[in-house]
Amino acid sequence: MTDVQLSHSEKTKKKKNESNDEEENDAVDFQIKPQSYTPPVDTSQWPILLKNYDKLNVRTGHYTPLPSGYSPLKRPLAEYIKYGVLNLDKPANPSSHEVVAWIKRILRVEKTGHSGTLDPKVTGNLIVCIDRATRLVKSQQGAGKEYVCVARLHSKVPDVAKVARALETLTGAVFQRPPLISAVKRQLRIRTIYESKLLEYDADRHLVVFWISCEAGTYVRTMCVHLGLC
Repeated sequence: MTDVQLSHSEKTKKKKNESNDEEENDAVDFQIKPQSYTPPVDTSQWPILLKNYDKLNVRTGHYTPLPSGYSPLKRPLAEYIKYGVLNLDKPANPSSHEVVAWIKRILRVEKTGHSGTLDPKVTGNLIVCIDRATRLVKSQQGAGKEYVCVARLHSKVPDVAKVARALETLTGAVFQRPPLISAVKRQLRIRTIYESKLLEYDADRHLVVFWISCEAGTYVRTMCVHLGLC
């Protein structure tokens, strides 16, 4: 056979092979379909930082069963109260323990605790922790306190700057003995007053209004006595 005939026969064979491949491609569906089976990935031969990489993301897509918890929209009120904290504005006259006892009786809970005792005549924020939240009480009791005090002086002060200087003198570490009517032993102790500020002075009624930021356990009544001595 001549070279021309050989080349022609080769071309016809190639065309037949191509047509056969096209028929096979049409017969086989190469579309990617979703499947539940995930083939395992062998990472034992991967670099050391990528070994066991396939085991890092092991969180499944299941949800917590309802007997073990509640969805936020369906959580009952009793569950909120169980871990609740009340930021209460304590009125004057009742003691902190009385207010806490009232809350315990009203909410019908097992345990209640407050973040720090306020004197009966003192009004202000009293943080009351309920049931499981009572373990947070100690962390609140040691936190700093802020007070706004109204004190009456026995006599008229000719210069208001003298009162401001007296407050500056009482800033820092000071010795304090709790008053006669108090919930702790009357032992001399050191308390730190971080900052103080004179807000107002009424010369006609001898009233002083000041603000202090102090350590927990500071008695403002004792500070008023010291302010009068200055």
